Amino acid sequence: MPGNRDPFAAFICDETALDVLRPVVIELGWQPEKCNKGGLRNAIQSLSVSASPNILMVDLSESGDPLNDINALAEVCEPGTVVIAIGQVNDVRLYRDLLASGIHDYLLKPLSASVLRDSLNAAQAVFMAPRGGEADQVKRHISTAVVGTRGGVGASTLATSLAWIYAEKHMPTALLDLDVHFGVGALTLDLEPGRGLTDAIDNPSRIDGLFIERAMIRANDNLAILSAEAPINSPLMTDGSAFLQLQEEFRHAFEMTLVDMPRNMLINFPHLLNDVNVVTLVTEMTLASARDTIRILSWLKTNAAHATPVIVANKVQPGMQEISKADFEASIERSIDVSIPYDAKAAVNAAKLGKTFVDANGSSKATGAIKQLSSRIIGLGDEESDEALDVGGNKKSLLGSFDIKSLLAKKDKAQFENAGE
Repeated sequence: MPGNRDPFAAFICDETALDVLRPVVIELGWQPEKCNKGGLRNAIQSLSVSASPNILMVDLSESGDPLNDINALAEVCEPGTVVIAIGQVNDVRLYRDLLASGIHDYLLKPLSASVLRDSLNAAQAVFMAPRGGEADQVKRHISTAVVGTRGGVGASTLATSLAWIYAEKHMPTALLDLDVHFGVGALTLDLEPGRGLTDAIDNPSRIDGLFIERAMIRANDNLAILSAEAPINSPLMTDGSAFLQLQEEFRHAFEMTLVDMPRNMLINFPHLLNDVNVVTLVTEMTLASARDTIRILSWLKTNAAHATPVIVANKVQPGMQEISKADFEASIERSIDVSIPYDAKAAVNAAKLGKTFVDANGSSKATGAIKQLSSRIIGLGDEESDEALDVGGNKKSLLGSFDIKSLLAKKDKAQFENAGE
């Protein structure tokens, strides 16, 4: 146990619960005097002027708004403190919200010695687990940022599906949804986003391995999500340091990191791609997407030359495209790596089931293409060659001189001819 911090402290509202707790505390070798009379508000008042213990137990019985009070407690707790809450409200939603806010466990009154003992032992095991050492780090780490050239091209759908695929391959996977106000990472998996991401942005210094473990929402044993639904009247106020710290912690805790990155984040926080191996650039067969694909590829070449771009054409409908694949590839001067066919029925099915696209539609052709993309990302991420590549990794197209202006001219001509008819 580090520093001058006490190993344990408790703030309990009633003597009955204290009488059950004290013998367990003595059995674990801690001081029974650290079991204080008083609930959550007393804990906040005490910890605002003293160091936090390694393990903190607080009573929510007298709290009118437990979630709001827990957030106030987080303001005075030092990073790394493991918090166990106890209370009288037997509500699954409250239990989930408390865990999402970073609480390690929630125990119901009346307390029993065996339940207390198990919970405190588990909290001690979490606190004593090695953090950041070689034994705790994964053997390899691949990071990919999924960026949409335009809104609505399906970048978030692909990000959640890719994360699901890697988790199914037993790869510990983190999904970081950086659309802080309108992210759909948690929603796609029918999960509550929690406060983890907003807390990280507000308090970057609190981010460590234990914070990651407590703040991320678990979709399954191998997939954890950090998402948010921040109030839309609250602008994003950050220098991006929280996002960098999160990515650094992911490197130690997960084998695969997927960052669902809105385009504006590239502009505001270009350093977010410092540790990204592969940039999955999701586009569609339109003039606007072709233009923005060119612009983003150029930006990547200047600002993230170490990251390998993968061009993904999503929602492809043969015969229904604004521009042809050949014209699109000619304009961006490189080939499309993966084409994913449009399947509206499958997308609706996934939304109704509250599952990722690939999980809900295993036999879809689109799912097959997404799995192909997942394998390509792993292959590129595993490459250890540091040779300098051009932004596409391909030779220039034979039709390289056929640019966006030509496409626009062709479209204008077609519209003029249709109007004449």
